[in-house]
Amino acid sequence: MIKGRLKNKNNTAKKNLEDLLWDKILKPVFFSFDPEYVHHLVVNLLRFTKPILKLRKQFYSFNKNEQKKLERNLFGIKFPNPVGLAAGFDKNAELIDQMSDLGFGFVEIGTVTPLAQEGNPKKRLFRLEDDYSLINRLGFNNDGADRVVQRLKKNKSIIVGGNIGKNKLTPNENAKYDYLTCLKKLYDHVDYFAINVSSPNTPNLRELQNTKKLEEILIPLLSENASRSKKPILIKISPDLNSSDIKNIVKLSLSLKLDGIICTNTTLKRDNLLSKESLAKQSGGLSGRPLNKRSNEVIRMVKKISNGKLPIIGVGGILKPIDAIEKLQAGASLVQVYTGFIYNGPSFAHKINNELLKTLN
Repeated sequence: MIKGRLKNKNNTAKKNLEDLLWDKILKPVFFSFDPEYVHHLVVNLLRFTKPILKLRKQFYSFNKNEQKKLERNLFGIKFPNPVGLAAGFDKNAELIDQMSDLGFGFVEIGTVTPLAQEGNPKKRLFRLEDDYSLINRLGFNNDGADRVVQRLKKNKSIIVGGNIGKNKLTPNENAKYDYLTCLKKLYDHVDYFAINVSSPNTPNLRELQNTKKLEEILIPLLSENASRSKKPILIKISPDLNSSDIKNIVKLSLSLKLDGIICTNTTLKRDNLLSKESLAKQSGGLSGRPLNKRSNEVIRMVKKISNGKLPIIGVGGILKPIDAIEKLQAGASLVQVYTGFIYNGPSFAHKINNELLKTLN
């Protein structure tokens, strides 16, 4: 008993030291550089420190009873905990193991397109620190499906979602072929698919949320899926849709028997921002704290319209553990973070799960 208490005290001290290191040293240094440069730096650091993260994981591990409480069964998949890494951070499936070691229950890679593309011109990623948010107009920059698959082949046990999209130069009338190509290439290497028709950073992509166009994309995917082992297929929607559009998408999702909806992508709105105008007026998708309320509204709307029959992954504006808990209370079965991870550092997923456990006791 005494040895157990001493171990817990040692682990707590190490966690507090890590938080102090992040808040006082690493975050101020990282935030003094261009955010996209820092992202690539962090990717390389996480690759280099992979063995250290494996050792670190034991200090953040939950006991068997706690782990059991955190597990979620959804789409026929057992998630070790409900906190996932949202698409956009690990676009190219380079950090799957590391994100698992940092406490995430699943990782959504991408957005992946059939062909590699550089994305939009730089500078294209901005921190709005006063608003705890980011604006990005990256534009589906990724290594392409084939290279991503080569990395995914190394994954043996971690739950991975494949967020897929179309190439920028592919016209909308041919978008269904890009989505189908990605699904076929990634099929044997991911656990579920997220169909991204809601990014604001690829020209005219959001037009694909029109139910007629969306159906044209989804039917070939569902047909291909039915001929195989049937992986869960979800769509990721915009927070800027009006109530009527959301209702139509939910009805279509139910009629096609989709497995769920991810609520929500980034927003084009710039309401009540505190950051200076030169930042707030940058074009692109806004994520982080300003998105939290609207994301929750969309989650509640989808749950109500579907009578709780359509599973939801809640994402948008999770900057504190309570934000994640509120999304689960609003109707989400799982949550995802990205911007909150950027602002809170490496222990954020663990902190969310720890607070969640308190609500379950």
